[in-house]
Amino acid sequence: MDLSFTPDEEAFRDEVRGFYAESLPANLADRVRLGHSLTKDEQEAWQAVLAQRGWLVPHWPVEWGGTGWSAVERYIFDLESSLANAPRPVAFGFNMLAPVLLKYGSEDQKRHWLPRMLDGSDWWCQGYSEPGAGSDLAALKTRAVRDGDDYVVNGQKTWTTLGQHANMIFALVRTNDTGRRQEGISFLLIDMTSPGVEVRPIITLDGEHEVNEIFFTDVRVPTANLVGEEDRGWTYAKYLLTYERTSMAAVGSSTAALAWLKSLAAKQRRGGRPLLDDPLFAARIARAEIELGNLSTTALRVVAAVAGGGAPGAESSMLKVKGTELRQEISAIARRALGPFAQPFLPEALEDGFNGEPVGPPDAAAVTPHYLNLRKLSIFGGSNEIQKNIISKMILQL
Repeated sequence: MDLSFTPDEEAFRDEVRGFYAESLPANLADRVRLGHSLTKDEQEAWQAVLAQRGWLVPHWPVEWGGTGWSAVERYIFDLESSLANAPRPVAFGFNMLAPVLLKYGSEDQKRHWLPRMLDGSDWWCQGYSEPGAGSDLAALKTRAVRDGDDYVVNGQKTWTTLGQHANMIFALVRTNDTGRRQEGISFLLIDMTSPGVEVRPIITLDGEHEVNEIFFTDVRVPTANLVGEEDRGWTYAKYLLTYERTSMAAVGSSTAALAWLKSLAAKQRRGGRPLLDDPLFAARIARAEIELGNLSTTALRVVAAVAGGGAPGAESSMLKVKGTELRQEISAIARRALGPFAQPFLPEALEDGFNGEPVGPPDAAAVTPHYLNLRKLSIFGGSNEIQKNIISKMILQL
């Protein structure tokens, strides 16, 4: 693989940079850079800008609104988006459900749901995890019973990210108790505004309302909202998870975070000289930079394989493990760089209109909340311990 960009790819990178310079509001980029939580309206407004340019879903087929970009162009776009501090489109519909619909959905489902993602009509969330069914997802108990032209759904989902904003949820439900646990699961699209759906907030360690519990009580779902075949949902769920885990490599996010960290360390001083010149600190930065280079190369290989007509395989587990560990490490080094300024935890400093006395450098307020929030990365999407089991079985044949 030639990892140097061609002149055409360099021109494409300039085009992307020009787009962000022209179209990304400075105040929105600042909010992303400082770690502020974005409102639903802010997120949707930015996604509308990308949709108008035709760049909201670059990985989709062209006939459904994709760009036709090469794997390298998509990599460049992701990287430059992070370096520009652009908001990331909410992944659940665009990056997770859409590939499942494109591969396993009916033509009617594609024609109905995909355009609604693009025009902002639907905000999707993911209904996989349950109490007692996280990494052991096949243990799920939410049940769907066929009743004429509907399924009647009862049960509970948890850790539902941004479910408070969603009007739709794609959920794994049990439709059969015979045979292996994986063989009785189906994949349903559920309207969150249906009677019997209740959303309860879960406040995370950083003080944010990011995740939720979702309760279903006699919720009626049209059988037309079944994706694929009944009892075959485990196949679709695994396919979706390979896309989720691939995206969790987050090379662009780590690249931007590492660049910011080096800038911070150059300004912080220890023993009368920049912290970046401290041998022990510089060695830790260097290790992270080497890991990022390796991760970037592996991500390009996986994306190139998918662009050739394949799907992410067990390699997505490698990306998930290394990508999440790297992001956690960068956040940990950032706290070390700030020293005592990383100790105060002032969530209010991340809100618009905060006029209090800042503690430490301007960017310091987000460092500890960000560090705390990123502890989840090695758990969701399939814990890293589970991913290592997948790697050992599927790649190393152990």
